[in-house]
Amino acid sequence: MIDLILLRHGQSEWNAQNLFTGWEDVDLTELGRTEASQAGVLLAEAGIDVRILHTSVLTRAIRTANLALEAMGRMWVPAKRDWRLNERHYGDLQGLNKVETTEKFGSEQVKIWRRSYSTPPPTLPEGDPRRADGDPRYRDVDPALLPASECLADVVARTVPYYVDSIVPDLKAEAPRGGAVLVVAHGNSLRALRKHLDGIGDDEIVGLEIPTGIPYRYRLGADLAILEAGYLGDPEAAAKAADAVAKQAG
Repeated sequence: MIDLILLRHGQSEWNAQNLFTGWEDVDLTELGRTEASQAGVLLAEAGIDVRILHTSVLTRAIRTANLALEAMGRMWVPAKRDWRLNERHYGDLQGLNKVETTEKFGSEQVKIWRRSYSTPPPTLPEGDPRRADGDPRYRDVDPALLPASECLADVVARTVPYYVDSIVPDLKAEAPRGGAVLVVAHGNSLRALRKHLDGIGDDEIVGLEIPTGIPYRYRLGADLAILEAGYLGDPEAAAKAADAVAKQAG
C-alpha cells in the first residue's frame, strides 16, 4: 500500500487573532509549532515512510512541514512547493477580524463569503499592497493566474490539476516500495483535495472542517484506489479540533 498524508498547518498568528488570512504570509504561534511537531510524532509512531513532501509557498505550511519532518528525523526528504496549494484567497477580507466583519456586513453575508462554494469575497482593488503581483515567490507565475479573490470552486480548479500532474506521479513512483507522500497545506486547499479524492458534492464540501496539525492518512492501493482513510491519533481529539474550527466567529 501507498500512503498519502494531508496535513493542515499548525495554528497561525492570524488564526489566533481570528483574522481572515488567505494569501497573507504569517507564521505559526507557539501552539502551532507544537501542533506541527506533534504531527511529526504521530507520523513516526504510525511508521509512515514519508519519502517526498509537497507544500504551498506560504510560511505557515513550510514551517509546519519542517517541524513535522524534524520530529520524524526526516529533514532530508525532498520538497516541492507550489502556489496552487496555497490557502483560498480571501480578497478584500484579508487582514480583517471575523467578528468585526460579521458585525459590519451581517452574519448571513459573511457566511456566504466564507462557506459558499461558488461566491467569492470582494476582490482586492488594483494596486492594493496585499495583491500577489509584486511578491517574488510568484514572479514565475503568469500574472493572469494570480487571484485577487477566490471561492472554494476556484481553489478546486487550481488544486486538483496540481494533484493530478504533480502528486499522482509521486504516488505512483512510491507504489513499488510502499512509501508515503506528505502534503502540507491549508484548510481550503486540503478541502479541495478531499472533495476530489472522496467524491464529495459541492453542497456537502462546504461543511467539511479541517483541523490544524492533525495528519489525515489515505491508504491507497497500487492503482491509487482508496482502501481506508482517517485521522491519525485520537479520533475524538480530531473531531473536537474540527468543531473548534467550525465555531470560529464570522
